[in-house]
Amino acid sequence: MKVLAIADAYIPLDMLRDGTGALVDAGHDVTYVEWETESIEKLQEVNLLVEQKGPNGLELPDSVAEKVRESDIVITQFAPIGAALIESSPNLKVIGVLRGGTENVDSAATQRAGITVLNTAGRNARAVAEFTVGLILAETRNIARTHAAMREHVWLKDFPNGDAIPELEGRTIGLVGAGAIGQLVMKFLAGMDARCRFYDPYQDTSEYGDKVDSLEELMSTSDIITIHSRLTPDNHLVVSRDMLALMQPHAVLVNTARSGLVDEEALLEALRERKIAGAAIDTFDIEPLPADSEWLTLDNVTITSHLAGSTRDAFVKTPRMLSERLLAHLTER
Repeated sequence: MKVLAIADAYIPLDMLRDGTGALVDAGHDVTYVEWETESIEKLQEVNLLVEQKGPNGLELPDSVAEKVRESDIVITQFAPIGAALIESSPNLKVIGVLRGGTENVDSAATQRAGITVLNTAGRNARAVAEFTVGLILAETRNIARTHAAMREHVWLKDFPNGDAIPELEGRTIGLVGAGAIGQLVMKFLAGMDARCRFYDPYQDTSEYGDKVDSLEELMSTSDIITIHSRLTPDNHLVVSRDMLALMQPHAVLVNTARSGLVDEEALLEALRERKIAGAAIDTFDIEPLPADSEWLTLDNVTITSHLAGSTRDAFVKTPRMLSERLLAHLTER
């Protein structure tokens, strides 16, 4: 089959060629093109636009779109595959997405056309899980704010949680979502003798934590809440103002998932008014943060620039994982 593999700044041509070698070895005709390789920052802007407005808000360059129309299979990470492009690609049978979600593909159009969409679930689960544990420690143990102060020649000893800096042993960590990422987070934290609990309508059990029946119970009984759900229309703002109000005054919220899962204004209010102890946040409603963002003024937060899933290891293994899925799918047909 004719396969088009679209490289970008995160998964460049050499990495994509190496990771899709199994498709070439299996006899498929693979063509490689580059898209939005100017910079990672530019690619992040485009990706955010696609996440906010969907795959039809941005068109591919004609040179790339024409190759899509000629292909049986398209492999993409961030490049948007919208309805118009799908409808003008008569040979297209499979779209492989080099990420856990498929936000950059018009799912309704693929269903109408009978096109299979394969994602790469779990491709950066370890990267996000490790980052999550890092954020928990950075916020509760004041690692990031101490580092920032020392660069200003301040030997900082006064912290918002200074009267009750915790250890993780025996603390209750509540996870909203217990998929691949959540399972790893619980595994890591269980190794630190924390007590893990989770709320997930689609996950019944875990080797590393106990399921609770309601989000209300999780929010009200956890020392740390960490979010690992996929954003869908059904769970938009699932961590609402009412849910935040259930958190204990000493509790901390961590979000390495999507900003749309949390009522950001309500969270800022809770932090500003010390209704909760702190937060560690990697995703925001507006990215990059504007110069006047309140996030930059709070002393009880650890904030990072949407980094959780971005490791070289995750990007290297993703094309290999997707190639295996594609070959298995083609064998089943």
